[in-house]
Amino acid sequence: MGRYEELYRRSLEDPAGFWAEAAEQISWTKKWDRVLDDSNPPFYRWFVGGELNTCYNAVDRHVEAGRGDQVAIIYDSPVTDQIQKITYRELQDRVARFAGVLRGLGVEKGDTVIIYMPMVPQAAVAMLACARLGAIHSVVFGGFAPNELALRIDDAKPKVIVSASCGIEVTRVIEYKPMLDKAIELAQHKPDKCVILARPQAKAELTPGRDHDWDELMAQAEPAECVPVAATDPLYILYTSGTTGMPKGIVRDNGGHAVALRWSMEYIYDTKPGEVYWAASDVGWVVGHSYIVYGPLFTGCTTILYEGKPVGTPDPGAFWRVISQHGVKVLFTAPTAFRAIKKEDPNGEYFKKYDLSNFKYLFLAGERLDPDTYHWASDLLQRPVIDHWWQTETGWPIAANCAGIELMPIKPGSPTKAVPGYDVQIVDDSGKELGPNQEGIVVVKLPLPPGTLPTLWQNDERFRQSYTDPFPGYYFTGDGGYKDEEGYLYIMGRVDDVINVAGHRLSTGAMEEVIATHPAVAECAVIGVADNLKGQVPVGFVVLKAGAEVDPNQLKADLVQMIRQQIGPIACYKETMIVKRLPKTRSGKILRGTMRKIADGEKYRVPSTIDDPAILGEIEEALKTVGYAK
Repeated sequence: MGRYEELYRRSLEDPAGFWAEAAEQISWTKKWDRVLDDSNPPFYRWFVGGELNTCYNAVDRHVEAGRGDQVAIIYDSPVTDQIQKITYRELQDRVARFAGVLRGLGVEKGDTVIIYMPMVPQAAVAMLACARLGAIHSVVFGGFAPNELALRIDDAKPKVIVSASCGIEVTRVIEYKPMLDKAIELAQHKPDKCVILARPQAKAELTPGRDHDWDELMAQAEPAECVPVAATDPLYILYTSGTTGMPKGIVRDNGGHAVALRWSMEYIYDTKPGEVYWAASDVGWVVGHSYIVYGPLFTGCTTILYEGKPVGTPDPGAFWRVISQHGVKVLFTAPTAFRAIKKEDPNGEYFKKYDLSNFKYLFLAGERLDPDTYHWASDLLQRPVIDHWWQTETGWPIAANCAGIELMPIKPGSPTKAVPGYDVQIVDDSGKELGPNQEGIVVVKLPLPPGTLPTLWQNDERFRQSYTDPFPGYYFTGDGGYKDEEGYLYIMGRVDDVINVAGHRLSTGAMEEVIATHPAVAECAVIGVADNLKGQVPVGFVVLKAGAEVDPNQLKADLVQMIRQQIGPIACYKETMIVKRLPKTRSGKILRGTMRKIADGEKYRVPSTIDDPAILGEIEEALKTVGYAK
C-alpha cells in the first residue's frame, strides 16, 4: 500500500485520530474536549472545547520562535511599480496596532467587520487584526457594485467597514469610496464607522463623524493582544453567489480551519516553513483567504501578495518575473491565467528569459483544466502541473495530486484522487452510488473534514436545503463527474452544465476539451441552448490564439467534425461563434450561466463579479446573427 492510500484510509477509518494528530501543528490556549462532535447531523463540529487564536498562529508564534526577521509577505505591485517586504515582526506590529484601531472603534469579540479592499498588504493586516480580536471578517471583492456590497452589509451587519480610496486594474483606477458610499446609502444596516486607506492614485472624500483615515488612526493606535476564541467560533464569512439573488454567507470556524490549512500546505502543496509560496489570486476570493493569507502564514512561509495580472502588467512574462525574482517554490493560480499567457506567448518566449531554478510545482484550480492547457504548461515548464478541485464552501482542496505525500501519475483532465478526509462518491439522481466510468453527481460523504463550512451565516435552513437535503448523508457539490477504475476523479462541470440533447445527458465540459485541442483555439466555452426539437443543443464560443490565421467557415467545419468524431453525432454540435473574449468573473470563471440566459432570451442580471460587462453585449450580438438571443 502506498503512502497516499495509507493516509487516505486512516483519515476515513479514524478521522478523530487523524485530525487530532494534525492539530498538534497548531498552538492552542486550551486543548479540545472532543475532536469531532457528530451529535447533531448535518451540523458537525471539530475540536469542540478547544480554544486558540488564529492571528497568534499566523503571526506571533513565528516571532516567538525566533523567526521574526523572516519575510512574511512580499507585496509585488507592477501596477504601482513597487515591491515591499514585510517581516513577521513588522507584520505583528502592524496587525497589533490595527487591532487596536478596531478596538478603539468599538469592535469586540464576535462583532463583524467588512473589508472592501484592493490587493494591498493592509487588506491582509485588516483580516489578521479582526482574527486577533476574535471579530469576524467578511472580505468583499474590491470594486464589487454598490448593490452587491449593500446586500452583504445587510446580511453581515458590520460594526466597521475597512476600505481604500481605490483599486487599480492594469492602468485603470477604480474609485472605491463612491461605491462604498452608495452601498451604505442602499443598505438598511448602517456601520458605525469606516476606515479608509488613502492611496495616491485617488482621493477619497471622508464623511465627517463616520469615516477615518487609516494612517492617522494607525499613528496613534495602542497595540492589542490576541483574544482566545472557541475552536467552533466563526473566523470569517465569505459570500458566494447563490441560485437566488441573495448570496450565501459561507462560515469558516477558527479551529478546524487552522488545522486543515496547516496540514494542506505540507501534504498537498509540499511547502515547508521558510519557503516561498504564491497564490496568484485575490483576497476577495476563497483562494486569497486560504492560500495568500492564512495557509502560508500558519506554516511560517513567505507569501506573495501580487497586485497585477498574468499579462499586460507589463507583458506575458509577468508570472515568470515574480517566480524568478522572489524564489517562488509553488505557484497556485487559475487555468484562465495560463490560457491568457498561452494566447499572448504561445511559444513561451518570455519564459526563456528567467531563471526558475527554485520553482517546483504549478497548481491550478478554480475551473476545469482542459487537457490542452495542461499539456502546454507541462511542456513549457517541465515540472508537475497539478490540477486540483475544491470550492468556496470547502475552503481547501477536495481532490488533488498530493505532492507532499506522493506524486501519482498525472492523467490530464483529472484532479487525481480525493484528498485525505474527503470520502468522494458518484451517485445517480436517486442517490445510488455508481461504479467506475459511470457519470453522475459528485457528493462527499458526511461528515466533511475540518476547515469546511459548518453552516451558512445565521441560516442553518438554507445550509440544509443547499447542501445536505438533496442527498441525505452527503454534501452535494453541485458538480457532475465520474471516477475511473483507478479511482481518479473527473469533474465535468456544474450539474447545470450537463445538457440534455434529445434525451441524452452530455457534458459541455467534454465538448470544450475537444474544441480546445484545435491549434487555432486559445480558449472556448460551450453552452446548452434551448431547442424546440431536441430540448437543448450545444453552441460553442471560441477565442483565437494571437496571430492565428484561419478561415472562420473552415474552423467551424473542423470543430463540427472533431465533436462528431470524439463525442459522436449524438452531440448535435453545429454552431460556433468566434469572439474576441469570453465573459468572466474577476477570478477567471467563465459566465456560462449568463451566456445561456442571453442565448435563450431570458432575463439576466449582470453579475457583479464580471470583469467587463460590455462583453455580454458582444455575446448577444454574436448569438443574434445565428437566430438566438431573441
